[in-house]
Amino acid sequence: MLEELNIKDFALIENDFLEFEKGFTVLSGETGAGKSILIGALSFLLGGKAEVSQIRAGKNEASVSGTFVLPQNQTVRNLGEDDEALNAFEWLEQHGIQIENNRVLLRRYIRDTGKSGAWINDTPVTRGDLAAFSAFLVDIHGQHEHQSLMKVPEHRKFLDSRAGLTAEVEVFTKQYALLVGLRRQLEQYSLSESERLRKLDMSTFAVKEITEAKLKKDEDTSLEDEESRLLSFEKIYSDVDEIGKTLGGSEASVTDLLKKVRRNSSHVAEMDKSVTALDERIESAFYELSDIAAEFASYQNKLVFDPARLAQVQERLSLIYNLKKKYASSVNAPLSEVFDYCTQAQRFIDENADGADKKDKLTAQIKDLEKELLVRAEAISKKRKACAQQLSVEVDSILANLGMKGTHFGVSLVEKEGNDVVQKCGPYGKDNIEFLISANPGTPLLPLAKIASGGELSRVMLALKTIFAQNDSVETLIFDEIDTGIGGEVAVAVGSHMKKLAKNRQIFCITHLASIAVYADNQIKIEKAVTGGITSSNVHLVQGEERVAEIARMLSGDADTQASLGHARAMLEKYSGGF
Repeated sequence: MLEELNIKDFALIENDFLEFEKGFTVLSGETGAGKSILIGALSFLLGGKAEVSQIRAGKNEASVSGTFVLPQNQTVRNLGEDDEALNAFEWLEQHGIQIENNRVLLRRYIRDTGKSGAWINDTPVTRGDLAAFSAFLVDIHGQHEHQSLMKVPEHRKFLDSRAGLTAEVEVFTKQYALLVGLRRQLEQYSLSESERLRKLDMSTFAVKEITEAKLKKDEDTSLEDEESRLLSFEKIYSDVDEIGKTLGGSEASVTDLLKKVRRNSSHVAEMDKSVTALDERIESAFYELSDIAAEFASYQNKLVFDPARLAQVQERLSLIYNLKKKYASSVNAPLSEVFDYCTQAQRFIDENADGADKKDKLTAQIKDLEKELLVRAEAISKKRKACAQQLSVEVDSILANLGMKGTHFGVSLVEKEGNDVVQKCGPYGKDNIEFLISANPGTPLLPLAKIASGGELSRVMLALKTIFAQNDSVETLIFDEIDTGIGGEVAVAVGSHMKKLAKNRQIFCITHLASIAVYADNQIKIEKAVTGGITSSNVHLVQGEERVAEIARMLSGDADTQASLGHARAMLEKYSGGF
């Protein structure tokens, strides 16, 4: 649930801080007041595009932050790196992000230089990570990016969730991954026997050669540094000797001269306390340079040219050079590539040493697993088809109440292409799943993404979200342009449905219709103002008589007449239980 939102210098919004509650919240205001800007700011926070044009005129940075309260009834499984997170808690766990009191803070900015940044709590994240995580928090339906039901891969997830198949499909996916791994191993045995033996000999030789070299991590760089020092011994010794003489090796040395300066400054400080600080600095400089001189002298005493050690270093570097030439991408590649080659070669040896016996075992294991997966896929597909038929009836019924009589919703389940058992199964079963819609009687079912009308699309989303509410973990839903092309009884039905959906979710809706707004638990008004020639949008919660006036304005465009105000009060009493 979105708890707080702070917007600064985003488009027309200068600085707004908003607190939100659960339930149904309506965003209203006159055309052009900036209602969509508020949704745009939230979309930006959730990982939408960051553009310099979003920065308020005359400013150099736009920023948006928001606090979300995560649901307490979600479980966290022990996931591997490749496992897919099913809720916000699992995603945070995978990325090592800690939270307190089930709250998470998202922050994002864009500067006029084009630079942008994002954080989840105190952890910096990429835009992709931000979008992936926020998909568990908010769905924005309208002319924005967060439309999970418009993404075909999500259709399979929704249908499986509705059918209670999520856990069953997860087991199938893990078994399928095991099958893929076994097939990959079998490919190694598909080599000709002579090729397998040749590669086995090469791998064995490589492992032996690399192992006997007894390489150490980053040994090449440390040896190169040592070789450089040994080759430069004469120059190093000469420079250090000169440093020693200059600092403290003669009567004209720096420390000797500084000693005289220190004696004189001390006398001056005794006579004039105002130079005490300068005297202390001279004293500090004297001791510091004396210490440096002593350390250089100690370093010089330890300098010894060892030609035998130089020969050893160069011999070792030659060995490493040859190993890199054989087993790394280039002689300048990091030594880690040689270690990686050795690991891969050892893996090939382990997987191929048994020869034909292991190949036969793998083939039998794969066939058994393929049969098992086919049985599982058939069972999953059968349950999906049953759920799809029920879902179609439920959605059609709701759409009829939302002013879309004659509209038909369907679910396409098409068996994956292939000529055998292996090819007909994918990681989620044997079905390609997509939601379809026919907007008018007699027209064929088309992919949901083909719907052109924003209003129709939002009502389809509303119908689906009403049905999926019990299975969907996303708690905050935002509907933009849901009232396009509707009015009268249909608008009342839309408001009623949103009110119902808001019993278990936090719902936001941008609307021009009073028939929808009166159902809201909370109403936020967006107003445009011009101050000093600068336009800004102001956002605030309306309550009491101010809300009555706003509903009256939405009814007739006039918030001052007694008739409009009376009608607004009556509607709020009837549909919202007061104001």
